[in-house]
Amino acid sequence: MQQETTITFIGAGSMAEALISGMIKTLYRPEQIIVTNRCNQKRLEYMKKTYGVRTETNKEKAVKEADIVILAMKPKDAAESIASIASAIGEHQLIISVLAGVMTETIVSLIGKNVAVVRAMPNTSAAIGQSATAISQGRFATEAHVAIAKTLFETVGIVAVVPEHDLHAVTGLSGSGPAYVYYLVEAMEKAAEEIGLDRIVAKQLILQTIIGAAQMLQTTNKHPSILRKEVTSPGGTTEAGIQVLERYRYQEAVVACIKRATERSEELGKELISSAFSHAAAPSR
Repeated sequence: MQQETTITFIGAGSMAEALISGMIKTLYRPEQIIVTNRCNQKRLEYMKKTYGVRTETNKEKAVKEADIVILAMKPKDAAESIASIASAIGEHQLIISVLAGVMTETIVSLIGKNVAVVRAMPNTSAAIGQSATAISQGRFATEAHVAIAKTLFETVGIVAVVPEHDLHAVTGLSGSGPAYVYYLVEAMEKAAEEIGLDRIVAKQLILQTIIGAAQMLQTTNKHPSILRKEVTSPGGTTEAGIQVLERYRYQEAVVACIKRATERSEELGKELISSAFSHAAAPSR
């Protein structure tokens, strides 16, 4: 990818920040990135001060300057926001969407042009270059567009190219996944406090435990159930702990969590279509 590519982010929330943080550590210079949002000037000032990126309150101007436009607003604001920049988007531009649940065809319809759209689902670990991102090709996107998007997201972690119908599942699994891990750590820290461990010592032990377990999974060919059994001695402490998790149906809860997040991704897409239809049907003033 050419180093002089200009990238405009529509939206300045946590996902946009994570991506920008990772991107400027690798392939892009801050001045190649423009950030705009709906109305939060303080947020734009923070992004400029923290990352050195360019900011712009005029969304149409920000879009016209871009080679790549990244849609990173809240899904509930997507219909209105995309409609507001549609006239500024040209068919030569690549549109990358990180909007949970929103199909590429919906975006093309909202823009009203045969524009190349690549849909992506990264996670916030992009901020430290450790995102797990899946991307999918829209109807008017070429393999070259997919390659550009893949290169962009490889600056913040690993990338898998998947059929678009799999992205709802990806959203529920890895897109939301870091929050599940953080929730587990919250519980472990609470338990450490209740059993009397020093907070700082406990945090170090918890984090290294999670890092070590992840690396074991990554570097061995063993199934996680095998690794678990290797830690679990009959009649020992681990077995006693696992029995409590089984009593509380821990695995069932995790499976249900991921399924519900997947369903919510599908719902968000339907809600956007409904919102877009209502917006289009509303009488002009």
